[in-house]
Amino acid sequence: MQALACIQQLRPVLVFLDVQMPGMNGFEVLDSLPPEAPSPLVIFTTAFDEYAVAAFEVNASGYLLKPINRQRLNEALDRARRLALTESLVIDQWDRVRRAAAAAAPPIHQLVGRRRDRFVLVQLDQVILIWVEDGLVKIKTPNETLWTDYQLNDLEARLPDPPFLRARRSVIVNMKRVKEVAPYFKSTYLLILDDAERTQVQVSERQSKRLRQILHQ
Repeated sequence: MQALACIQQLRPVLVFLDVQMPGMNGFEVLDSLPPEAPSPLVIFTTAFDEYAVAAFEVNASGYLLKPINRQRLNEALDRARRLALTESLVIDQWDRVRRAAAAAAPPIHQLVGRRRDRFVLVQLDQVILIWVEDGLVKIKTPNETLWTDYQLNDLEARLPDPPFLRARRSVIVNMKRVKEVAPYFKSTYLLILDDAERTQVQVSERQSKRLRQILHQ
């Protein structure tokens, strides 16, 4: 969480990013950076060489295995300096890193929400509903509503199914937070959630078939 905040606030030209960190790994940090965040060059550092392939695949500025060798550190810095001289190369590197970080990130076990200028980790069992409103993806928990930089299609692909169901194009529901399921128009269903507002979510006709499968499991 501190890495996310620091990258956004300090706007560094170069980031040394560990792969294994508390909360999120390095690939997840890059995947969670908001679109308006800066696009630094990235040198991955880790004690686990199985991440070397993933790091090289993302075309990072460099990869350093701990304990860090001074010669390799200098080589990585020299390459970063050369890249930093040309803005188009920095942007190209960043695009490659972000795309590959998204692909390398494991299934989601927690979400990164945003509360004003702060990042918040949300455990999946606290998620009631994820939906799009006014162009923003929002997360509803028992205590508050946060917004997030994830895209709904990305969340659908990486969240566990079940319990998460894409109820319709703009809504993902945590089925563990559903209190009632009621028949609705044209063989569809209405989900009544267990939040204080007893939020109602209509399931699309297409997704109603998936809902019936879940209910009969």
